[in-house]
Amino acid sequence: MNQILELRQITKFYGRAAAVENIDFILLHGEVHALLGENGAGKSTLTKMIAGVVAPSSGTILLEGSEISLKTPADAVNSGIAMVFQETSLVPSMTVAQNLFLGNEKFFNRMRGVNIAAQQFMQSLSFDVDPTLLVASLGAAKKQMVEIARAMLLQARIIVFDEPTATLTPEEKRHFFELVATLKSRGVSVIFISHALEEALEISDRITVLRDGRHVLTDLTTNFDRDRIVQAMVGRSLSQELYGTRKAAVRPAGRRVLSVRNLRVGNTVKNNSLSVFAGQITGIFGLVGSGRTETFKVVAGVIKRNYANGGEVFLNGKAVRYRVPATSVRSGVAYITEDRKIEGFFETMSIKLNVFVGLLAKIRVGKFWLRNSEIDAVGAKWAKSLQVRSVSNGARVIELSGGNQQKVVIAKSLVQEPELIIFDEPTRGVDVGAIAEIHDIIRRLADEGKAVVMISSYLPEVMMLSDRLLVARQGRIVEEFSPLEATEEKLMYAAVH
Repeated sequence: MNQILELRQITKFYGRAAAVENIDFILLHGEVHALLGENGAGKSTLTKMIAGVVAPSSGTILLEGSEISLKTPADAVNSGIAMVFQETSLVPSMTVAQNLFLGNEKFFNRMRGVNIAAQQFMQSLSFDVDPTLLVASLGAAKKQMVEIARAMLLQARIIVFDEPTATLTPEEKRHFFELVATLKSRGVSVIFISHALEEALEISDRITVLRDGRHVLTDLTTNFDRDRIVQAMVGRSLSQELYGTRKAAVRPAGRRVLSVRNLRVGNTVKNNSLSVFAGQITGIFGLVGSGRTETFKVVAGVIKRNYANGGEVFLNGKAVRYRVPATSVRSGVAYITEDRKIEGFFETMSIKLNVFVGLLAKIRVGKFWLRNSEIDAVGAKWAKSLQVRSVSNGARVIELSGGNQQKVVIAKSLVQEPELIIFDEPTRGVDVGAIAEIHDIIRRLADEGKAVVMISSYLPEVMMLSDRLLVARQGRIVEEFSPLEATEEKLMYAAVH
């Protein structure tokens, strides 16, 4: 196979800090090339330069042996390069069909024809998404499907996938892997970024590992195993630290903090009941559409339960009905969203301001005069506590890696000193090093006597951390397991049957 894309000594500076430095990278015709590394290793920066989103400070990009300049994403698309971003780039106020054909519209359009074309294309990819729905109404998994479909529709020669499977169910992942195999058979070259190392080992032909903005190694996938990848990424093995050992003991249940009875939310949550106890991690496992997220968004006041026959929510034995998140925050409830980009932080604000905004959310009467020293102190305390890595405490959150952005979102909630903390997919799109740190935060909260809920689609994670395991299916909790006895097979069977 001949090379289709080559990067020579590519460097990108942000201020005085180098995000990537002197990286050489080669992509071959018709190969799937996995690009791996911790958050902050430079993966997204490198691929954004390939996609024309950011310009390199120095270095050369060659396409089919000829030097090219990619100053805008349009330049990349015109060169046959498409990218599916980790954080959605869709227009929320437009429909699925309009987003699919955005930028490629005909001069005269009939929405019926556009919807039919979108429906047929989505069905050809086995994606179950209604093209007439507004993107704003879709969940994270459905949005990712639309992103993937839009890249496929461009018929690009090179497609970059940045964390494409982070929100997909096992069945949807299988369809995605089949799509990648189809692209490869057509001669399309794929760059695949994922923190799920097993996926990279399964579908890639070659693997490149970056660390701290530098190239560490490139080799055939057949020459890698999980341990070799992790050691290249972080300089040591984390296999046992992450998911290598079975849980040997569970924390005893404290007092009942949360009780949900016969909860109903539209067609997504149906007569759901559950309890959460202090001093324990209650793991919630279920596939997309099982109602797990919607249940706890009701608890946190993010969405409302049915007005009639909507069920009951009790916090510390007291019936509550939160209509806005601010009320639940003042009652000691924190919901840490699965979609940090849209719902988790203010991207153009600094770390310290984001954390301080979380503190202000708990104050009934807002402050109008804020001392910078007070903001600095709060931000510095939590950045240190959660090991948020940045150039400075005043760095904008958009400039941080995904793992550090997630820590800011967590800090913004923990500064409120909540009693009940709900983590929704806490390690989605986070590298192996940051995963271990976030797991430590979750364990520490339970050890301090907090009531912790962890919603996760990743079975090894939910089995290793949880003291109780609840399985959601078709809008309600259907089974409870002890992590000492549960197996992946039992949990998956309960989730789908």
